[in-house]
Amino acid sequence: MSNTLQQRIAKMRLGAASAALTLVAVSGLGVITTQSAQAQTFTVLYNFTGSPDGESPFGGVVRDTAGNLYGTTQLGGASGYGTVFKTDASGKETVLYSFTGGGDGGYPVGGLVRDTASNLYGTTYEGGASGYGTVFKVSRKGKETVLHSFTGGPSDGAIPFGGLIRDKTGNLYGTTYGGGADPFCFCLGVVFKVDTSGTETVLHSFTGSDGDGAFPSYTSLLMDAAGNFYGVTSEGGSYAVLGLAYKLSRSGKETALHSFAGGTMDGCFPYGTPAMDLKGNLYGTTNGCGSTSVGIVWKVSEKGTFTVLHNFAGGATDGAYPYAGVILDAKGNLYGATETGGTSDTGTVYKLSKTGTLTLLHSFAGSDGAYPDGGLIWDAKGDLYGTAVEGGSGGYGTVWKLTK
Repeated sequence: MSNTLQQRIAKMRLGAASAALTLVAVSGLGVITTQSAQAQTFTVLYNFTGSPDGESPFGGVVRDTAGNLYGTTQLGGASGYGTVFKTDASGKETVLYSFTGGGDGGYPVGGLVRDTASNLYGTTYEGGASGYGTVFKVSRKGKETVLHSFTGGPSDGAIPFGGLIRDKTGNLYGTTYGGGADPFCFCLGVVFKVDTSGTETVLHSFTGSDGDGAFPSYTSLLMDAAGNFYGVTSEGGSYAVLGLAYKLSRSGKETALHSFAGGTMDGCFPYGTPAMDLKGNLYGTTNGCGSTSVGIVWKVSEKGTFTVLHNFAGGATDGAYPYAGVILDAKGNLYGATETGGTSDTGTVYKLSKTGTLTLLHSFAGSDGAYPDGGLIWDAKGDLYGTAVEGGSGGYGTVWKLTK
């Protein structure tokens, strides 16, 4: 990871620990239930080497119908500013595009979204015409097009850390960590739309006040069938600095679904993309607080009832500090990854049952990857795919598969 990202993560963790200690403790800690991993087959599909193939794949992968995986690396590539890559089913990696850090963008942290013509879309948190990041398109042949360069300030976003989603007509939606027209000009981030012509519209500027969120980072949006958006902000909410889960209508009206309170009975600092079941219940994770201050898995019902589903505990039998959100199977089980915890304290892949039992599906050892911060995907068979930011044979991260 870059020094900048490492410093940012360290600051966030310190904040989480501080919040857990300074908030009023509430008696009655949540029960933590875990069980041993069932038989799984873990395969490293690709080990990154830094240059020219890429380094630090933070944002996870997307998959096409042929089984090819696509993602970004934050660093590495021909110029050191990151890449867009493809890994085929046999593990052969191809760099589709290397960023230069100039007008084309630099340092892509979020994952990618694909269209039916195999074009890929994503964001960079630096570079572009004003240096505040870009929304880009990379064709199947590796041609990059900047669709929008962020300008920051009150009229635009800045520094997009998250990935994008795409609607049926080709419009793209995402968030930025900074920029936006909050009343005090603190630039606390926005939700934005980029249409098929490249025109950008700010749908919502976060204010951090009156129950609004602030700083949506390392998160992508979720869209329901009616076109409403759901997401999280790492700060803001009713407790100012502990985070918010929110709903944003197509017209830009925001509804606060849950303000995280921290302490032992709630989480703080939510990241990752939330998931939704058929009843409209929302699920996600926080990076801090909870009964042992290392994060939780949470649920917000359609009626707004908040429930802590699992308190992470770290150690050999549990995960800690999840940056990724969760994905949901047809039976209501949740799957995700934690940055640390597990037998080597370098991260885990876990399953959380409907009854709240957590199973570690894989503990990273370093040689197979370390610190899996991106979200997970699966194929039609239920096999899981993801990335690890560090580790592997070269120490620069891995793309992996976990067969159930």
